[in-house]
Amino acid sequence: MAVKDMITFEDFLKLDIRVGEIIEAEYFEKAKKPAYKLTIDFGEEIGIKKSSAQITSFYTENDLIGKQILAVVNFPKKNIAGFQSEVLVLGTYSEGGVVLVVPDKRIKNGDTLG
Repeated sequence: MAVKDMITFEDFLKLDIRVGEIIEAEYFEKAKKPAYKLTIDFGEEIGIKKSSAQITSFYTENDLIGKQILAVVNFPKKNIAGFQSEVLVLGTYSEGGVVLVVPDKRIKNGDTLG
């Protein structure tokens, strides 16, 4: 796979990437591809946000509860099969499915990638 178009450091700084904790996860029946509806706590400043994530290959709903993840919180909302996805949960497209990008230590919800 080739490297995508180059961006500037200023472009990268426009992304607001935060740590959040998944507090609810349910299978998303209406999604075209297998996915979960996630409810994520990003702490006091950002609050609770929803996301649709195609992460069913490696994770069950129970695996996800309490897991901290990284997500872009400043994209516009996206309507996915009637569901408003408010943040983009980050993961890698790996062999067998998507693997979540997660902090390796427990940290405060809402902390920023920096």
